[in-house]
Amino acid sequence: MDAFDAAFAVIVGEEGGYARDPADPGGETKFGISQRAYPALDIATLTLEDAKAIYRRDYWERHCCGEMPWHWALAMFDAAINQGGGARWAQRALSAAEDGAVGPETLALMAKAPGDDYRAFLALRAEAYARLPAFGTFGHGWLKRLFRIAQDSEHPPV
Repeated sequence: MDAFDAAFAVIVGEEGGYARDPADPGGETKFGISQRAYPALDIATLTLEDAKAIYRRDYWERHCCGEMPWHWALAMFDAAINQGGGARWAQRALSAAEDGAVGPETLALMAKAPGDDYRAFLALRAEAYARLPAFGTFGHGWLKRLFRIAQDSEHPPV
């Protein structure tokens, strides 16, 4: 299984199927694809294959996840999907210039970064969750997800 397919399987496992929770700021959601992020999309009829294509194009490729070591790739992919970004947190954790775009410098630092930098990235993600207005409602689940992503990132796909 290639890295994208493995990461997609993890994310879909986290996101689940169709949901329409009035407290969710994303609105109607299916496979983690939200109406707020894709207002022109008919969420209810979204197929798993359509979701996979969106994830590959708009999250995996846009954030250069395929060029990262597995642990960084999975956590960055998840940050892009669940938190709308991640590049600046990664750059801060890596002591890189914070331009918000994953490029050659960020990728090179990820390739040789010690585990402490990766753990700092995860901590920055957790801090960002805690600042969100919906943290009281969804925070426990978000933090559990972050811990599961950290665990899954320890096991690269074969």
